[in-house]
Amino acid sequence: MSSNAPRARQHGQGLAEYALILALIAILAITALLFLSGQINTILSTIGHAL
Repeated sequence: MSSNAPRARQHGQGLAEYALILALIAILAITALLFLSGQINTILSTIGHAL
């Protein structure tokens, strides 16, 4: 049973690292959307009025 313990820890560590990377990407995406929301709104409004 002790031979599986290091493998389980490595698997858990890998999942934690992926979760942290995913959280960082989500935070960066939300921040980018907040900063670019005005420009995106302007572009979509222009397209909407053109139709």
